[in-house]
Amino acid sequence: MNLSGKVVAVSRSATHTMSKPNVESIRILKGLGVEADAHQGVTVKHRSRVARDPSQPNLRQVHLIHQELLEEVAAKGFSVVSGQLGENITTQGLDLLELPKGTILQIGTVQLEVTGLRNPCLQIDGLQNGLLKAVLENKANGELIRKAGIMTIVLAGGEVRAGDNITTILPLEPYQKLEVV
Repeated sequence: MNLSGKVVAVSRSATHTMSKPNVESIRILKGLGVEADAHQGVTVKHRSRVARDPSQPNLRQVHLIHQELLEEVAAKGFSVVSGQLGENITTQGLDLLELPKGTILQIGTVQLEVTGLRNPCLQIDGLQNGLLKAVLENKANGELIRKAGIMTIVLAGGEVRAGDNITTILPLEPYQKLEVV
């Protein structure tokens, strides 16, 4: 498992849109998420989750997707660029999906704690028909693999921009497998 990588792009959107435009840098706020992003906050901001219980803690403050997924779907005929799947940070070289729950991602002064997997929804097919199926996979035993990135909470804030290095601090063993948050 590769435990270091780089930031390829950073993105944010003040409105609840599937895609987030790339920007030069994002400011990440401790305990809140990305400044000026619709998902910033202490409590959940994802619309379907707010409808169920708006008092839930926001375990989805910052969303990360690996560039390798964009390359994988490109090989299947899809054209997807950084930010288009709703992520705030696009990474390269770091095995995001293999990280255990509680891993700390260090990007400069920023510390993000991995809370779980993103559960990709049907809105992804609104970008390109069939794209949702391309970001999901079934293991031989039938287990569903969700490849649409990971979710984190902010332990320490700061600025993040393309080219920044990412290092990881693994939690104490035994490791907990990532589940959907």
